[in-house]
Amino acid sequence: MTEYIGLDVSMKETAISIRRAGKRIWRGKCASDPAAIAELIRMRASNAERVVFETGPLSVWFYHALRAEGLPAICVDARHAKAALDMAANKTDANDADGLAHLAEVGFFR
Repeated sequence: MTEYIGLDVSMKETAISIRRAGKRIWRGKCASDPAAIAELIRMRASNAERVVFETGPLSVWFYHALRAEGLPAICVDARHAKAALDMAANKTDANDADGLAHLAEVGFFR
């Protein structure tokens, strides 16, 4: 089965959510380092279909570094993601990562 990953990136830590077959299978945090994130994704989601994160200060670095690690990184427009993520009741980094993973799973992004 394929997994879909959402990353809520900040300067120090990145919240990560992994979904499979419509359900969250893992959620946690990692240092905001693409190599560490790639290692975690390989360990927890060996069949990653999409790794989605929003545009931001680190997005260019993350995109190229995750692609170099062989991961299917996709950077989505922050305004588009915000419209979808604002519907969540509790606005936290973990919930944003869950929302981005859900966007990745349903393919609702630009």
